Amino acid sequence: MPEAASVPAAAALIGDSEFDRDTEVVRREPGVYDIDLSAGWTIINAVNGGYLLAVLGRALADTLPHPDPFTVSAHYLTASQPGPAVVRTETVRTGRTLSTGQASLFQYDADGNEVERIRVLASYGDLGALPDDVRTTAVPPVIPPPARCLGPEDGPAPVEGGSAITDRLMLKLDPATLGWALGAPSGKGEMRAWFGLADGRDADPLSLLLTVDALPPTAFEIGLTGWVPTVELTVHVRRRPAPGPLRVSITTRNLAGGFLEEDAEVWDSEDRLVAQSRQLARVRLG
Repeated sequence: MPEAASVPAAAALIGDSEFDRDTEVVRREPGVYDIDLSAGWTIINAVNGGYLLAVLGRALADTLPHPDPFTVSAHYLTASQPGPAVVRTETVRTGRTLSTGQASLFQYDADGNEVERIRVLASYGDLGALPDDVRTTAVPPVIPPPARCLGPEDGPAPVEGGSAITDRLMLKLDPATLGWALGAPSGKGEMRAWFGLADGRDADPLSLLLTVDALPPTAFEIGLTGWVPTVELTVHVRRRPAPGPLRVSITTRNLAGGFLEEDAEVWDSEDRLVAQSRQLARVRLG
């Protein structure tokens, strides 16, 4: 088992943490949910895409007969802001082992018109019912112990204006992927870190939807700065994570035409690959 990262002495429990409270949706009627998007999960003024995915994931878990997200694909249409929002869900198909649904999150413009922010198509199942057989060539990322890694508290905010979300995360970045913070990016599209929630809440399938989109963008280490908004994000949840800190590795192989992909892997404390994702994001070219 990898060396543990530091967690609070009295860790929050799954179901009773800031993440759970801030992703809680209130059912107004079947298929319609209300939520007040928290400003605590923002990057500059926009709500983080992984947090939004967890919000919609929670609404779909209430809608569908199966408990766990297996695959979630989201298209981000407009930037979400802290404040009131409505989530609408629909069951597309229900089967014995998988059920599929779709969900959209809406907010209101200055004239009171609904604006769709994000649309999701997802399949849910029961991760606890999967067989234990694993045949893989994947290996966990090699990251120095947390004590030799660096967090947001060790340097200036990575983006102008700061990011409220960093106060809610236990994030320890591999120094080998931190050249951008020293003004000397490596040119490699890589980001690796130890990851958890700041209040010590252990990871579960829903929080993995946040995890894949919570590290600084690989564009920083390529030598670009500024906001890197997500266009599309697909997450595959493979197992329920064991208690303890996660290790996250994100890579970009191709930046072209102002867009790049980010491929993420999330490993738990028992060296199991628990989530994978790919997203397409826009970048600001100098």
